[in-house]
Amino acid sequence: MKIYLVGGAVRDQLLGLPVIEKDWVVIGETPEAMVKQGFRPVGKDFPVFLHPQTHDEYALARTERKTAPGYKGFAVHASPDVSLEQDLIRRDLTINAMAMTPQGQLIDPYGGLQDLENRVFRHISPAFAEDPVRILRVARFAARYRHLGFTLAAETGALMQSMVTAGEVDYLVPERVWAELFKALKERTPSAFFYILKDCTALAKIFPEIDCLFGVPQPKIHHPEIDTGLHSMLCLEQAALLSARPEVRFAALVHDLGKGITPKENWPHHYGHETKGLHILENLCARLRVPNTFKALAMHVMQYHTHSHKAFELRASTLTDMLIALGAFKTNNTLPEFLLACAADAKGRTGFEHATYPQAGLIKLAANASASVDTSIVLNSGLQGAKIGEAIRRLRIKAVTDVINTYKQI
Repeated sequence: MKIYLVGGAVRDQLLGLPVIEKDWVVIGETPEAMVKQGFRPVGKDFPVFLHPQTHDEYALARTERKTAPGYKGFAVHASPDVSLEQDLIRRDLTINAMAMTPQGQLIDPYGGLQDLENRVFRHISPAFAEDPVRILRVARFAARYRHLGFTLAAETGALMQSMVTAGEVDYLVPERVWAELFKALKERTPSAFFYILKDCTALAKIFPEIDCLFGVPQPKIHHPEIDTGLHSMLCLEQAALLSARPEVRFAALVHDLGKGITPKENWPHHYGHETKGLHILENLCARLRVPNTFKALAMHVMQYHTHSHKAFELRASTLTDMLIALGAFKTNNTLPEFLLACAADAKGRTGFEHATYPQAGLIKLAANASASVDTSIVLNSGLQGAKIGEAIRRLRIKAVTDVINTYKQI
């Protein structure tokens, strides 16, 4: 059995980065021989096996032939006569098409090491254009490695744009789009994911709600960067600095979707964008099958981020009602994540990157004070129905009023 370490493990090892998973390719073997040696078959579309001890993935060398549009339209051929070079050339980027022997010898038939040293994403062959998922993967690699200085080769960018023009991205299924977005949101520079997609015109097809924000102006006095699309990217970058939670980053990304439908005659103002964008967000989440935890936080941030920014100006009753709407008095509330996303919005403006967000302190104090009120008085008062809730609300408003008055004295 000839085995070679391939793909991301080789790439990250050469970059000096931690290797999380190891994938191996096997040359000159059959599925029957693999099973006989104790490997457990797990591949559905092509022969992949788990090592009996390490549980690393071992795939038989294979070739692919395009048979239909989309990322599933392939015929796979795996047999003992497929060479390592044939297996590697079907991969997407040169930096992902290197192999290494168990002894550490590098096999690099397509110039991956040079591109790795030059920090370039470059496709291996024209076959790259056969799989639209590769556009998303390149964008995700940009999110992961942008901080190392990686850029996209001009010819690869042009090929990706031709794929969009040819309609290949129209075959992307929602689950795969969300899977790649979810991974990108967890990377170091998630905004790079969207910049790559925009540069090749795929953003308008895959995330039209975000694409239409670019070119939409905001008041310069509040947003020196002016452009709403740029602001959304700056917010995402700030969210990535503030939190590792992809839910927080997603909420910061989509909080201003309502500005994309403001009539041009109203520019640069966007009155009511906090609620006008809710149905857009609903549709986006439905289309991409976004998990409810992401959707719920994003809806809260969209609807109440302006309230959060104006916390020092709000009446006690308005602040209390916001806390009630956010579920801040429930045991498993997401108020901390909400405040992080709002802080990312405030800091995601040119010149405000290092600004503090004192509103979060006031809102936390108000939440803690109003959550600590003794509701037993109301519950034992004999009140019925909605009157119970209103009485508890009044107690919470009183607690929030005390917090606000204390803050004013500081």
